[in-house]
Amino acid sequence: MKLLPYGDTALLLDCDSLDEARRWFAALEWGPAGYEDLVMGAQSVLVRAHPGSVPALRDSIEKTHVEEELQTYADHVIEIGATYDGADLGEVAELTGLSRSAIVSAHTGTLWTVAFGGFAPGFAYLCGGDPRLNVPRRSSPRTRIPAGAIGLAGEFSGIYPRESPGGWQIIGHTDVAIWDLDREPPALLLPGHTVRFVESP
Repeated sequence: MKLLPYGDTALLLDCDSLDEARRWFAALEWGPAGYEDLVMGAQSVLVRAHPGSVPALRDSIEKTHVEEELQTYADHVIEIGATYDGADLGEVAELTGLSRSAIVSAHTGTLWTVAFGGFAPGFAYLCGGDPRLNVPRRSSPRTRIPAGAIGLAGEFSGIYPRESPGGWQIIGHTDVAIWDLDREPPALLLPGHTVRFVESP
């Protein structure tokens, strides 16, 4: 991990992999380092400092012990009811060699972990799913994906929090509100959270 200055109010942990970034994020979130905010990226962690405390924060980060095993909220599983009726189920079946029912079983049969957020407010990149579901993004993105659509792209699964363009392979949808400004925090899924998809009857 490289610890880099990020302006005069933050530090950037530039990591070699998503797993390394997740371990650092967990160590800082659960550890003693004093900071104002943490932001996970695909291979980085941005650490915003309290005013005037960047040198002390750097010293604290350099002394932080990073566990080999990821610390997560595994004891608190967020269940997402899902209807598997997505427009790309057929294409995902062709790409993976799985039947539609096997795709559903693979998606619901593994616990997912929120790696980081991005793309849109409330959009969570979920990792740790069944590796057989690793599929490429669509060659041609759609101009409109409805809120609640559940997609696959590379090693990740995700839920569109609101209507937007998108290029993920859509396999289903949920009625669960992923982003709600009347909720605190508005995002239902935060880095480290554990997610289980449950097929709706």
